[in-house]
Amino acid sequence: MQYLIDQARDFRARAASYGVDLGIGHDARRPRAMFVSCSDARLVPALITGSRPGDLFELRTYGGLIPPFNALEPTSESATIDHAVRGLGVGDIIVCGHSHCGIVDAAVAGYDEPSVPTSAGQWHTLAQLDQLSAYPCVAPRLADRTLRLHAWFFDVETGSVLAYDPRSSTFLPL
Repeated sequence: MQYLIDQARDFRARAASYGVDLGIGHDARRPRAMFVSCSDARLVPALITGSRPGDLFELRTYGGLIPPFNALEPTSESATIDHAVRGLGVGDIIVCGHSHCGIVDAAVAGYDEPSVPTSAGQWHTLAQLDQLSAYPCVAPRLADRTLRLHAWFFDVETGSVLAYDPRSSTFLPL
């Protein structure tokens, strides 16, 4: 814990050394994209994308799960998505899965394979993208092409990132 405390104390100085302006004012930038991912500590959106403060609006959940939209029982995830799409007007949403995900491992635990195939994690990522596309704040923006959805997959062991290519129906290196 002391390491984290020391890093928090030194944060402003480290940010300044990288030229990061932490000031929040009337000219604060809107995020470039929303990044939906698992809360697994090995997946670090800002490191993967090289983002700076203000670049990404993040939603991190166990397994990167996006619940079905339900107007009668809104969730914190649905409120976060609505705020990014309607309130902040993001133009891109990246749903990023990863290898060795606990929720995917648990879902396919009944299989006799020694390890969970990467394709199961990629399928899970695409399933979350489908769930997201059904949200009432997302669907009209997809239709008028003011919002783009992206499926990425992070390989924990190699650090490589793949993006889904709908033309070839496969994940390809970025």
